[in-house]
Amino acid sequence: MRYHLSSIPNPASGRILVINPGSTSTKIGIFTRGGEEFSRTIRHGDEEIERFKGQPMLARADYRGELIEGALIDAGFAPKSKGTECWEAVVGRGGLLPPMECGTYLVDEVMIEALRQAHLGEHGSNLGAVLALRFAQAVGVNAYIVDPVTVDEWQPCARITGSPLVSRTSIGHALNTKAVARRYARECGRAYADLQLIVVHMGSGITVSAHRGGRTIDSNSIEEGPFGPDRTGSLPVRALIKLCFSGRFTEDELDRHVFGDGGLFAYLGTRSLPEVEQRIDAGDKLAAQVFDAMIYQIAKETGAMAAVLAGKAEAVILTGGMAHSERLVNRLCNRIGWIAPIDVYPGEDELRTLAEGVFRVLDGEETARRMRAE
Repeated sequence: MRYHLSSIPNPASGRILVINPGSTSTKIGIFTRGGEEFSRTIRHGDEEIERFKGQPMLARADYRGELIEGALIDAGFAPKSKGTECWEAVVGRGGLLPPMECGTYLVDEVMIEALRQAHLGEHGSNLGAVLALRFAQAVGVNAYIVDPVTVDEWQPCARITGSPLVSRTSIGHALNTKAVARRYARECGRAYADLQLIVVHMGSGITVSAHRGGRTIDSNSIEEGPFGPDRTGSLPVRALIKLCFSGRFTEDELDRHVFGDGGLFAYLGTRSLPEVEQRIDAGDKLAAQVFDAMIYQIAKETGAMAAVLAGKAEAVILTGGMAHSERLVNRLCNRIGWIAPIDVYPGEDELRTLAEGVFRVLDGEETARRMRAE
Protein backbone atom coordinates (compact mmCIF):
# COMPACT_ATOMS: atom_id res chain seq x y z
CA MET A 1 0.00 0.00 0.00
CA ARG A 2 1.36 3.40 -0.98
CA TYR A 3 0.19 6.83 0.22
CA HIS A 4 0.42 9.81 -2.13
CA LEU A 5 0.51 13.45 -1.07
CA SER A 6 -1.08 16.22 -3.12
CA SER A 7 0.75 17.34 -6.23
CA ILE A 8 0.47 20.56 -8.24
CA PRO A 9 0.91 21.36 -11.93
CA ASN A 10 4.07 22.96 -13.32
CA PRO A 11 4.32 26.71 -12.65
CA ALA A 12 3.25 29.13 -15.39
CA SER A 13 1.24 32.33 -15.70
CA GLY A 14 -2.53 32.77 -15.83
CA ARG A 15 -5.35 32.43 -13.34
CA ILE A 16 -8.60 30.48 -13.26
CA LEU A 17 -11.53 31.25 -10.97
CA VAL A 18 -13.07 28.04 -9.60
CA ILE A 19 -16.58 27.83 -8.14
CA ASN A 20 -17.78 24.66 -6.41
CA PRO A 21 -21.29 25.10 -4.97
CA GLY A 22 -22.93 22.54 -2.72
CA SER A 23 -26.11 22.34 -0.70
CA THR A 24 -24.73 24.09 2.39
CA SER A 25 -21.56 25.80 1.15
CA THR A 26 -19.84 27.32 -1.86
CA LYS A 27 -16.10 26.77 -2.22
CA ILE A 28 -14.20 29.21 -4.40
CA GLY A 29 -10.57 29.39 -5.42
CA ILE A 30 -8.12 31.05 -7.77
CA PHE A 31 -5.51 28.81 -9.32
CA THR A 32 -2.49 29.27 -11.55
CA ARG A 33 -0.61 26.44 -13.21
CA GLY A 34 1.62 26.56 -10.15
CA GLY A 35 -1.23 25.74 -7.79
CA GLU A 36 -3.63 27.49 -5.45
CA GLU A 37 -3.41 31.25 -4.98
CA PHE A 38 -6.56 31.75 -2.95
CA SER A 39 -9.47 29.70 -1.64
CA ARG A 40 -12.41 30.26 0.65
CA THR A 41 -15.49 28.37 1.80
CA ILE A 42 -18.72 30.36 2.09
CA ARG A 43 -21.22 28.67 4.41
CA HIS A 44 -24.98 28.74 3.76
CA GLY A 45 -27.14 28.15 6.79
CA ASP A 46 -30.77 28.21 7.77
CA GLU A 47 -31.23 31.78 6.48
CA GLU A 48 -30.69 30.69 2.88
CA ILE A 49 -32.82 27.58 3.31
CA GLU A 50 -35.75 29.63 4.61
CA ARG A 51 -35.29 32.43 2.07
CA PHE A 52 -35.49 30.07 -0.91
CA LYS A 53 -37.75 27.39 0.53
CA GLY A 54 -39.84 25.75 -2.19
CA GLN A 55 -37.94 27.49 -5.01
CA PRO A 56 -35.70 25.83 -7.63
CA MET A 57 -31.99 25.75 -6.87
CA LEU A 58 -31.16 28.26 -9.61
CA ALA A 59 -33.21 30.88 -7.75
CA ARG A 60 -30.20 31.17 -5.44
CA ALA A 61 -27.77 32.17 -8.21
CA ASP A 62 -27.90 35.96 -7.65
CA TYR A 63 -27.71 35.56 -3.87
CA ARG A 64 -24.68 33.29 -4.02
CA GLY A 65 -23.12 35.34 -6.79
CA GLU A 66 -23.14 38.41 -4.55
CA LEU A 67 -21.53 36.45 -1.72
CA ILE A 68 -18.81 35.20 -4.08
CA GLU A 69 -18.19 38.69 -5.42
CA GLY A 70 -17.85 40.01 -1.87
CA ALA A 71 -15.33 37.30 -0.99
CA LEU A 72 -13.30 38.07 -4.13
CA ILE A 73 -13.30 41.81 -3.38
CA ASP A 74 -12.10 41.10 0.16
CA ALA A 75 -9.27 39.02 -1.30
CA GLY A 76 -8.26 41.74 -3.79
CA PHE A 77 -9.85 40.21 -6.89
CA ALA A 78 -12.60 42.53 -8.10
CA PRO A 79 -13.11 42.51 -11.89
CA LYS A 80 -15.77 45.02 -12.83
CA SER A 81 -15.69 45.12 -16.62
CA LYS A 82 -14.78 43.09 -19.67
CA GLY A 83 -11.08 43.10 -20.44
CA THR A 84 -10.07 43.20 -16.79
CA GLU A 85 -6.96 41.05 -16.48
CA CYS A 86 -7.96 38.85 -13.59
CA TRP A 87 -8.42 35.30 -14.89
CA GLU A 88 -8.20 33.41 -18.15
CA ALA A 89 -11.37 31.42 -17.56
CA VAL A 90 -13.95 30.48 -14.95
CA VAL A 91 -14.93 26.91 -14.09
CA GLY A 92 -17.83 25.57 -12.04
CA ARG A 93 -18.73 22.15 -10.73
CA GLY A 94 -21.00 20.24 -13.09
CA GLY A 95 -24.47 19.46 -11.79
CA LEU A 96 -27.26 16.99 -12.53
CA LEU A 97 -27.13 17.20 -16.32
CA PRO A 98 -28.13 14.55 -18.88
CA PRO A 99 -25.62 11.68 -19.31
CA MET A 100 -22.32 12.99 -20.72
CA GLU A 101 -18.87 11.82 -21.74
CA CYS A 102 -16.07 12.82 -19.40
CA GLY A 103 -14.17 15.98 -20.24
CA THR A 104 -14.20 19.75 -20.01
CA TYR A 105 -17.35 21.42 -21.36
CA LEU A 106 -18.06 24.99 -22.43
CA VAL A 107 -21.00 26.46 -20.57
CA ASP A 108 -23.64 27.64 -23.04
CA GLU A 109 -27.38 28.25 -23.17
CA VAL A 110 -28.10 24.57 -23.92
CA MET A 111 -26.46 23.59 -20.64
CA ILE A 112 -28.10 26.40 -18.68
CA GLU A 113 -31.53 25.42 -20.00
CA ALA A 114 -30.97 21.77 -18.97
CA LEU A 115 -30.13 22.98 -15.46
CA ARG A 116 -33.23 25.18 -15.41
CA GLN A 117 -35.39 22.18 -16.27
CA ALA A 118 -33.62 20.03 -13.64
CA HIS A 119 -35.10 16.77 -14.93
CA LEU A 120 -32.63 14.76 -12.83
CA GLY A 121 -33.26 16.74 -9.67
CA GLU A 122 -32.26 19.81 -7.68
CA HIS A 123 -28.82 20.00 -6.08
CA GLY A 124 -26.40 22.75 -5.12
CA SER A 125 -24.01 21.61 -7.84
CA ASN A 126 -26.59 22.74 -10.43
CA LEU A 127 -25.48 26.30 -9.64
CA GLY A 128 -21.89 25.64 -10.79
CA ALA A 129 -22.31 26.33 -14.49
CA VAL A 130 -24.68 29.25 -13.89
CA LEU A 131 -22.31 31.01 -11.50
CA ALA A 132 -19.28 30.28 -13.69
CA LEU A 133 -21.02 31.88 -16.68
CA ARG A 134 -21.97 34.93 -14.62
CA PHE A 135 -18.38 35.67 -13.60
CA ALA A 136 -16.93 34.74 -17.00
CA GLN A 137 -19.24 37.10 -18.87
CA ALA A 138 -18.28 39.93 -16.51
CA VAL A 139 -14.71 39.90 -17.88
CA GLY A 140 -15.29 38.43 -21.35
CA VAL A 141 -13.81 34.94 -20.96
CA ASN A 142 -15.18 31.41 -21.33
CA ALA A 143 -16.94 29.44 -18.61
CA TYR A 144 -16.50 25.67 -18.24
CA ILE A 145 -17.48 22.64 -16.20
CA VAL A 146 -15.36 19.49 -15.80
CA ASP A 147 -16.43 15.84 -15.40
CA PRO A 148 -19.94 16.41 -13.99
CA VAL A 149 -21.58 13.85 -11.69
CA THR A 150 -23.54 12.46 -14.65
CA VAL A 151 -20.48 11.36 -16.64
CA ASP A 152 -21.62 8.13 -18.29
CA GLU A 153 -19.09 5.79 -19.91
CA TRP A 154 -20.65 2.51 -18.81
CA GLN A 155 -20.57 -0.53 -21.03
CA PRO A 156 -24.07 -1.50 -22.23
CA CYS A 157 -24.44 -4.60 -20.05
CA ALA A 158 -23.96 -2.44 -16.92
CA ARG A 159 -27.26 -0.64 -17.52
CA ILE A 160 -29.51 -3.70 -17.52
CA THR A 161 -31.31 -4.64 -14.30
CA GLY A 162 -33.72 -7.47 -13.67
CA SER A 163 -36.65 -5.40 -14.92
CA PRO A 164 -37.21 -3.53 -18.21
CA LEU A 165 -39.09 -0.94 -16.14
CA VAL A 166 -35.89 0.14 -14.35
CA SER A 167 -32.43 0.90 -15.74
CA ARG A 168 -29.24 1.59 -13.86
CA THR A 169 -28.02 5.18 -14.15
CA SER A 170 -24.45 6.46 -13.94
CA ILE A 171 -24.31 9.17 -11.28
CA GLY A 172 -21.25 9.35 -9.05
CA HIS A 173 -18.02 11.10 -8.07
CA ALA A 174 -16.62 11.31 -11.60
CA LEU A 175 -14.59 14.47 -10.95
CA ASN A 176 -12.36 12.98 -8.28
CA THR A 177 -12.25 9.38 -9.53
CA LYS A 178 -11.13 10.49 -12.98
CA ALA A 179 -8.59 12.88 -11.49
CA VAL A 180 -6.87 10.28 -9.29
CA ALA A 181 -6.91 7.70 -12.08
CA ARG A 182 -5.15 10.15 -14.40
CA ARG A 183 -2.72 11.13 -11.67
CA TYR A 184 -1.89 7.49 -10.91
CA ALA A 185 -1.22 6.88 -14.60
CA ARG A 186 0.97 9.99 -14.83
CA GLU A 187 3.01 8.97 -11.79
CA CYS A 188 3.44 5.47 -13.23
CA GLY A 189 4.61 6.89 -16.55
CA ARG A 190 1.78 5.15 -18.39
CA ALA A 191 -1.30 6.22 -20.32
CA TYR A 192 -4.56 6.13 -18.39
CA ALA A 193 -6.12 4.42 -21.41
CA ASP A 194 -3.68 1.50 -21.06
CA LEU A 195 -4.56 0.73 -17.43
CA GLN A 196 -7.23 -1.33 -15.68
CA LEU A 197 -8.02 0.25 -12.32
CA ILE A 198 -10.52 0.17 -9.48
CA VAL A 199 -11.07 3.56 -7.85
CA VAL A 200 -12.78 3.70 -4.45
CA HIS A 201 -14.00 7.21 -3.62
CA MET A 202 -15.04 7.43 0.04
CA GLY A 203 -16.71 10.71 0.95
CA SER A 204 -20.22 11.55 2.11
CA GLY A 205 -21.16 9.11 -0.63
CA ILE A 206 -19.12 6.15 -1.79
CA THR A 207 -18.42 5.41 -5.46
CA VAL A 208 -16.49 2.29 -6.45
CA SER A 209 -15.66 2.29 -10.15
CA ALA A 210 -13.95 0.07 -12.72
CA HIS A 211 -11.74 1.81 -15.30
CA ARG A 212 -10.59 0.27 -18.57
CA GLY A 213 -9.41 1.87 -21.78
CA GLY A 214 -9.54 5.34 -20.23
CA ARG A 215 -13.25 4.94 -19.43
CA THR A 216 -15.31 4.21 -16.34
CA ILE A 217 -17.06 1.08 -17.59
CA ASP A 218 -19.11 0.44 -14.42
CA SER A 219 -19.64 1.74 -10.90
CA ASN A 220 -22.25 1.82 -8.19
CA SER A 221 -24.57 4.80 -8.54
CA ILE A 222 -25.67 7.09 -5.70
CA GLU A 223 -28.60 4.71 -5.07
CA GLU A 224 -26.48 1.58 -4.79
CA GLY A 225 -23.46 0.08 -3.15
CA PRO A 226 -22.03 0.60 0.33
CA PHE A 227 -23.64 2.81 2.94
CA GLY A 228 -21.63 5.87 3.90
CA PRO A 229 -21.73 8.70 6.44
CA ASP A 230 -25.31 9.72 5.52
CA ARG A 231 -26.49 7.50 2.63
CA THR A 232 -28.01 4.06 2.90
CA GLY A 233 -26.58 2.60 -0.28
CA SER A 234 -28.34 -0.53 -1.54
CA LEU A 235 -31.36 -1.70 0.45
CA PRO A 236 -33.38 -4.95 0.23
CA VAL A 237 -36.00 -4.16 -2.41
CA ARG A 238 -39.05 -5.84 -0.88
CA ALA A 239 -38.37 -4.35 2.54
CA LEU A 240 -38.03 -0.92 0.92
CA ILE A 241 -41.34 -1.41 -0.94
CA LYS A 242 -43.05 -2.16 2.36
CA LEU A 243 -41.60 1.01 3.88
CA CYS A 244 -42.89 3.02 0.91
CA PHE A 245 -46.44 1.84 1.54
CA SER A 246 -46.31 1.67 5.32
CA GLY A 247 -47.75 5.16 5.81
CA ARG A 248 -44.86 6.06 8.11
CA PHE A 249 -43.15 8.36 5.60
CA THR A 250 -43.96 10.83 2.87
CA GLU A 251 -42.02 10.43 -0.36
CA ASP A 252 -39.74 13.35 0.57
CA GLU A 253 -39.13 11.97 4.07
CA LEU A 254 -38.14 8.54 2.82
CA ASP A 255 -35.97 10.04 0.08
CA ARG A 256 -34.22 12.11 2.75
CA HIS A 257 -33.65 9.02 4.87
CA VAL A 258 -32.07 7.16 1.97
CA PHE A 259 -30.03 10.10 0.73
CA GLY A 260 -29.00 12.37 3.59
CA ASP A 261 -30.05 10.81 6.87
CA GLY A 262 -29.00 7.18 6.31
CA GLY A 263 -25.75 5.30 6.86
CA LEU A 264 -23.64 6.18 9.89
CA PHE A 265 -26.03 9.00 10.78
CA ALA A 266 -29.06 6.69 10.92
CA TYR A 267 -27.33 4.26 13.27
CA LEU A 268 -25.12 6.58 15.31
CA GLY A 269 -26.53 10.10 14.97
CA THR A 270 -23.34 11.51 13.44
CA ARG A 271 -21.91 11.93 9.96
CA SER A 272 -18.40 12.49 11.34
CA LEU A 273 -16.02 9.56 10.85
CA PRO A 274 -13.51 10.95 13.41
CA GLU A 275 -16.33 11.06 15.98
CA VAL A 276 -17.26 7.46 15.19
CA GLU A 277 -13.66 6.42 15.71
CA GLN A 278 -13.50 8.30 19.01
CA ARG A 279 -16.59 6.42 20.14
CA ILE A 280 -14.99 3.12 19.12
CA ASP A 281 -11.91 4.00 21.16
CA ALA A 282 -14.19 4.74 24.12
CA GLY A 283 -15.68 1.25 23.91
CA ASP A 284 -18.89 1.94 21.93
CA LYS A 285 -19.73 -1.52 20.56
CA LEU A 286 -22.47 -0.32 18.20
CA ALA A 287 -20.11 2.24 16.65
CA ALA A 288 -17.52 -0.50 16.11
CA GLN A 289 -20.08 -2.83 14.57
CA VAL A 290 -21.47 -0.24 12.15
CA PHE A 291 -17.97 1.00 11.21
CA ASP A 292 -16.86 -2.55 10.37
CA ALA A 293 -20.07 -3.17 8.40
CA MET A 294 -19.37 -0.11 6.24
CA ILE A 295 -15.86 -1.38 5.50
CA TYR A 296 -17.29 -4.83 4.75
CA GLN A 297 -19.71 -3.33 2.21
CA ILE A 298 -16.98 -1.22 0.57
CA ALA A 299 -14.86 -4.37 0.23
CA LYS A 300 -17.78 -6.28 -1.33
CA GLU A 301 -18.31 -3.56 -3.93
CA THR A 302 -14.59 -3.47 -4.68
CA GLY A 303 -14.67 -7.22 -5.24
CA ALA A 304 -17.59 -6.74 -7.63
CA MET A 305 -15.56 -4.27 -9.70
CA ALA A 306 -12.67 -6.76 -9.70
CA ALA A 307 -15.09 -9.18 -11.39
CA VAL A 308 -16.06 -6.46 -13.90
CA LEU A 309 -12.37 -6.31 -14.86
CA ALA A 310 -12.20 -10.13 -15.02
CA GLY A 311 -9.69 -10.21 -12.17
CA LYS A 312 -7.16 -8.14 -14.13
CA ALA A 313 -7.12 -4.92 -12.09
CA GLU A 314 -3.60 -3.49 -11.97
CA ALA A 315 -4.24 -1.26 -8.94
CA VAL A 316 -6.90 -0.33 -6.43
CA ILE A 317 -6.93 3.39 -5.64
CA LEU A 318 -8.46 4.64 -2.38
CA THR A 319 -9.44 8.30 -2.28
CA GLY A 320 -11.91 10.79 -0.76
CA GLY A 321 -12.12 12.31 2.69
CA MET A 322 -12.50 9.00 4.55
CA ALA A 323 -9.19 7.81 3.07
CA HIS A 324 -7.54 10.01 5.72
CA SER A 325 -8.60 7.40 8.32
CA GLU A 326 -5.70 5.04 8.97
CA ARG A 327 -8.00 2.61 10.76
CA LEU A 328 -10.46 2.45 7.85
CA VAL A 329 -7.74 2.14 5.20
CA ASN A 330 -5.86 -0.61 7.05
CA ARG A 331 -8.99 -2.68 7.66
CA LEU A 332 -10.16 -2.25 4.10
CA CYS A 333 -6.75 -3.25 2.75
CA ASN A 334 -6.89 -6.43 4.82
CA ARG A 335 -10.02 -7.39 2.89
CA ILE A 336 -9.11 -6.29 -0.64
CA GLY A 337 -5.33 -6.56 -0.74
CA TRP A 338 -5.62 -9.77 -2.78
CA ILE A 339 -7.15 -7.91 -5.72
CA ALA A 340 -4.19 -5.71 -6.72
CA PRO A 341 -1.59 -3.33 -5.22
CA ILE A 342 -3.30 -0.50 -3.31
CA ASP A 343 -2.49 3.21 -3.62
CA VAL A 344 -4.02 5.82 -1.33
CA TYR A 345 -4.75 9.40 -2.39
CA PRO A 346 -6.50 10.94 0.65
CA GLY A 347 -8.99 13.77 0.13
CA GLU A 348 -10.51 14.96 -3.12
CA ASP A 349 -9.20 18.48 -3.82
CA GLU A 350 -12.05 19.30 -6.21
CA LEU A 351 -11.11 22.96 -6.70
CA ARG A 352 -7.67 22.06 -8.05
CA THR A 353 -9.13 19.25 -10.17
CA LEU A 354 -11.60 21.64 -11.80
CA ALA A 355 -8.79 24.10 -12.54
CA GLU A 356 -6.59 21.40 -14.05
CA GLY A 357 -9.38 20.39 -16.42
CA VAL A 358 -9.54 23.92 -17.83
CA PHE A 359 -5.75 24.29 -18.02
CA ARG A 360 -5.69 21.13 -20.17
CA VAL A 361 -7.98 22.94 -22.62
CA LEU A 362 -6.10 26.23 -22.49
CA ASP A 363 -2.79 24.42 -23.04
CA GLY A 364 -4.09 22.44 -26.01
CA GLU A 365 -3.94 19.05 -24.31
CA GLU A 366 -7.71 18.59 -24.57
CA THR A 367 -10.49 20.07 -26.70
CA ALA A 368 -13.45 21.59 -24.91
CA ARG A 369 -16.72 19.79 -25.55
CA ARG A 370 -20.21 21.18 -25.99
CA MET A 371 -23.31 19.64 -24.54
CA ARG A 372 -25.72 18.44 -27.21
CA ALA A 373 -29.31 19.67 -27.20
CA GLU A 374 -31.79 16.87 -26.55
